[in-house]
Amino acid sequence: MIDFEFHSPSSLDDALEMLERYGGDARLMAGGTALVLQMKQRFAQPAHIIGLRPLAQTGGLSAVQETDAAEPYVEETDADETPKSIRIGALCTLRRLEDHPLLRARIPLLADAVRRVATRRIRSMATIGGGLVNGDPSQDPPPALIALGASVELTSPSGTRICPVEQLFIDYYETDVRPNEALTAVLVPVPPADTRGAYLKFLPRTADDYATVSTAALVPRNPNNTCRDVRIVLGAAGATPIRARAAEDLLRGQELTDDAIRAAAATVPDAVDPLDDFRGSSDYKRQMAAVFTRRALTQALGYNKGTATP
Repeated sequence: MIDFEFHSPSSLDDALEMLERYGGDARLMAGGTALVLQMKQRFAQPAHIIGLRPLAQTGGLSAVQETDAAEPYVEETDADETPKSIRIGALCTLRRLEDHPLLRARIPLLADAVRRVATRRIRSMATIGGGLVNGDPSQDPPPALIALGASVELTSPSGTRICPVEQLFIDYYETDVRPNEALTAVLVPVPPADTRGAYLKFLPRTADDYATVSTAALVPRNPNNTCRDVRIVLGAAGATPIRARAAEDLLRGQELTDDAIRAAAATVPDAVDPLDDFRGSSDYKRQMAAVFTRRALTQALGYNKGTATP
């Protein structure tokens, strides 16, 4: 790796001031699982690294908290439903999230997706915010977060703005995080009680590898088994995570039969744009995207409320 100067800020304001002072020569580092690898491969060569780990216990930067913030999910929820969302500090590790009782009880889809990331050792270091800022479309949490309608909180010296996770990803390893901003929290709406979800990844190699393709599906249902709404998001299938909107449109208002699910999944190959690589050809990945969309939808419909696995 190239030589760099490491900085340990005493507060978030201090970190933001450093980020502004050093400009394009600086990178923030939380767990370091993504940035260190990029530096070893010479994809990133910052002259200044601003370490955020000492700030994990300050300002709620690693807290997981209920909030009444009115973040919409797919539809309106009853006024007396609380909490409406869960706020996750950007420095919260994935290992803590996968077993967090609040997340497992309220948003099992996200707990399950986080549990699929690499190995326990990696999850003990990697943070929810650091992974999102990295902008890798093959990560596990983004499809689940997009399916859930999550947003991120981006903080700069001039204030804070909210960006939906679906709009955060711009291109391969490129996000909407501006040069003077730090991602400080992830805001995840709590789905309605009758919502079912699943996250699946096709992993033919080792357990700590990226997925060949992954799928997150979230389905609120009516008592007559018709689909009120649905969100289907593919990972590792293009330059960014991809909403399968044609598949969603086919399912809305329909009875959730096997034929309906198969018809919806059949639209997915035309929605994705994967690369050829050592995990498979683009054509192969398109077909696997359809297969895993069907499986995720089928599995989601078998979920029980409050559990992270079917």
